[in-house]
Amino acid sequence: MAAQATLHCLTGCAIGEVLGMVIGTALGWPNLPTIVLAVALAFVFGYALTMRGVLKAGLSLRAAFKAVLTADTVSIAIMEILDNGVMLVIPEAMHAGLASPLFWGSLAFAFLVAFLLTTPINRWMIGRGKGHAVVHQYHH
Repeated sequence: MAAQATLHCLTGCAIGEVLGMVIGTALGWPNLPTIVLAVALAFVFGYALTMRGVLKAGLSLRAAFKAVLTADTVSIAIMEILDNGVMLVIPEAMHAGLASPLFWGSLAFAFLVAFLLTTPINRWMIGRGKGHAVVHQYHH
């Protein structure tokens, strides 16, 4: 269940992260504004993906938003710290350009690291009835 929850969370994060990195890189932005945009979009898309499922289950907008914040915030934050950290430590990855295998390979590796290191944390939270366990009942 933890791996599935992490993959679900990573899917939304990856959509936002890739979009932010692509926009920042295409515009030639420095690292900080690119990362800020990527992180903001990762939260937006991560929350939206979970929100879709809980709204579909019949929760009110307010209840769904509260459940999503409770379920995904820690997981998304940890993944964002990890994947952006990886991108920053790989030399020239952030400035490699969108046509570069270095950019895309680094981003894929960053997502793998984020998945592998966040899964045990999600497992720990789920075991205590927190994190994704809050919304698990709404997913079919």
